[in-house]
Amino acid sequence: MIDGLLILLFFQFLGEVLIRLTGIPLPASVVGMVLLLLALLLNAPFSQRVAPAAGALIKHISLLIFPLGVGIVLQWHRYEDYALALGVAVVLGTLLSLVLVTVMLKKLLGGKHGESRGGSHDR
Repeated sequence: MIDGLLILLFFQFLGEVLIRLTGIPLPASVVGMVLLLLALLLNAPFSQRVAPAAGALIKHISLLIFPLGVGIVLQWHRYEDYALALGVAVVLGTLLSLVLVTVMLKKLLGGKHGESRGGSHDR
């Protein structure tokens, strides 16, 4: 699992380097994740080593997000003028994410999900 975490950190580092070299106005972690996605889509040999590390991080994602929530609560006076915009962005962003994940899952799984349901009718 340590090697998987190192691979994840390496891609974050690559994102940081790319941002510094090009000046692209994106977070380095996002660029690193896109690079990791591209590597995984190209069947990189390390894909099986990343899975346990990513699973462990996802399992504890609430611990990673919790400081963000605390920061917003403690610094609310900075954000209260933008409360409506933030609320709309969070709600619409969540809905858009749900729709996109659903569409991508259907596309990636193809007919696999429908075949498993259809198989029970053949009996």
